[in-house]
Amino acid sequence: MLLCLFTQTCTYRLEGREAVSLPLWILEIGHLNKDIYYQDQNGFYNDDCLTLGVDERPLFSGRTALQCYEDFMFSFVNKFEPFMGTLIEEICVGLGPCGELRYPAHPFVDGKWRFPGIGEFQCYDKYMMEDLKMAACQEGKPHWGNQGPQNAGCYNSCPSGAPFFEEGQDGFLSDYGHFFLEWYSDRLLRHADAVLAKAANMLEKYQENEQSSVLLVVKIGMIYWWYQTESHPAELTAGYYNTAVRDGYDHLALILSHHGAALQISCFEMMDNETPPTSLCSPEGLLQQIRTVSKKRIIHLTGRNTYERFDKAGLWQIHANCYHPQAEAVRSFTYFRMNDKTFKVENWNNFVPFVRKMSTDM
Repeated sequence: MLLCLFTQTCTYRLEGREAVSLPLWILEIGHLNKDIYYQDQNGFYNDDCLTLGVDERPLFSGRTALQCYEDFMFSFVNKFEPFMGTLIEEICVGLGPCGELRYPAHPFVDGKWRFPGIGEFQCYDKYMMEDLKMAACQEGKPHWGNQGPQNAGCYNSCPSGAPFFEEGQDGFLSDYGHFFLEWYSDRLLRHADAVLAKAANMLEKYQENEQSSVLLVVKIGMIYWWYQTESHPAELTAGYYNTAVRDGYDHLALILSHHGAALQISCFEMMDNETPPTSLCSPEGLLQQIRTVSKKRIIHLTGRNTYERFDKAGLWQIHANCYHPQAEAVRSFTYFRMNDKTFKVENWNNFVPFVRKMSTDM
């Protein structure tokens, strides 16, 4: 089985290393117009990713970003048509940084962000700000469209140092807080819906035969730090409007269900008791929340690990999460990743029985 990843609107990075950059002709346009990229509150542009604000803007030789992505997907499907549904069984549609549906709120490559910082909202380019102003006017609060939250801290802030993520009158629970977070997350969901509609339409003919079908897959970032707070700030800056009082993944699961897409998530090897207690992490809690949503909306889950694990505890945690007793087994699991360490005697002796167990149970 071969899993393919589409990515044209973002540089694809693997553990901080540049793997696939944006096309040169897009970079040339970006050199003349920086606003095709995301911008943070301090005016720094992230030239790894096209902003969602250009989805419908004909800035690319008369084409919109969505039209360019559609052209790319069509070219791929046409070129590899003989292998679709046989060798190629899954296609992951890249929707953001590292192929994940999220904003680049935690840019680790240039050192701006370090774990467990809450990250920053990425909505200050010209096109996103125009969209925000329009939404604010429709809400009858035009002044809400002048800027994003001004009390949301910076990349490496903790929630306690950012009033927007606390429960005061200027916080995330305020009318303004709800408006902004709804708009910010909705732009991400609209992007996913638009791209998936095009991808699903192209792959429709490969869905007719269950024996040779192609599964459409969407990746999301598993933002598990500060999950045990009320506001879940690191998720909010990434575009997931998920808090202690609001499920931020249900609407996404509904969109995936509509397009017949599966959801790929990571953290399968992680345990809460292995995370820093001061960062109020809960990879297990987040995984359980998404597992519940996927069951409710009847979508497949596919999984992978976040960090290399060769120890028995980590490998069997992966198995336990793939075959959770109160949920359907994941459709597929990608081990991330084999390298020289795999073949060290102790690691190999743990890895072989793990693979046998996984392949027997799948």
